[in-house]
Amino acid sequence: MSLSPEEIERYARHLVLREIGGPGQQKLKSARVLVIGAGGLGAPLLQYLAAAGVGTIGVVDNDVVSLSNLQRQVIHDTPGVGRPKVESAQAAVARLNPHVRVEPHPLRLTEENAGALIAGYDLVADGSDNFATRYLVSDACFYMKKPLVTAAVGGFDASLTTLRPFETGPDGKPNPTYRCLFPEPPPPGTVPSCEEAGILGALTGIAGAMMALEVLRQIVGFGEGLVGRLLLIDTLAMRFETLRYAFDPDNPLTGTTSPR
Repeated sequence: MSLSPEEIERYARHLVLREIGGPGQQKLKSARVLVIGAGGLGAPLLQYLAAAGVGTIGVVDNDVVSLSNLQRQVIHDTPGVGRPKVESAQAAVARLNPHVRVEPHPLRLTEENAGALIAGYDLVADGSDNFATRYLVSDACFYMKKPLVTAAVGGFDASLTTLRPFETGPDGKPNPTYRCLFPEPPPPGTVPSCEEAGILGALTGIAGAMMALEVLRQIVGFGEGLVGRLLLIDTLAMRFETLRYAFDPDNPLTGTTSPR
């Protein structure tokens, strides 16, 4: 897939990077990425994916823009209050990069529609704000054999990892699933929502941009990704830590406790 003269100028700073260059930029142009959520994480994620030239971006969100979103969801604006988030995000991406196609999906993911939706994309980036969706997406990506970049934020903290459990690692062992890391969601009501506990707006910008970086890494293939590694961000202490985790043979998805 060739680049036009305008695209060559637009992506000039990528093209001179040895790790990306022309071949890498062409991979980005031909990629299809599904973003779950156009909120705090999804907003910067969508902006940086579009700016980087990811050719097709699907956006899943069934919510509308509210005034309380604008403290962190920077892809939306005040005139857009009341507008469906997928429409607001689509318009913002069009203003930023007309070479990127946005496919809006104004719906809530369910067990019935997740597989068919995810099947149409090369990679999924989950910025959802609830445990039910995170587990649904991670399980569906496993069965559909799609790479997943997933992040979560709360208060002043964030976490980020990449999942490719349908592949084996360099050691020949299976890559871990999301349920190797977090076997089951916490009981309802035990973890406060962002609405209840608050969220630092700039934190979502940091974590969402790092999600975009990880998506680009997975598409192009540069550097060391976060498969089997959980990045933890503590903005109160301004500390970044990376924890390694591995396949758990007792995990409830693919291990000995799996119903399969």
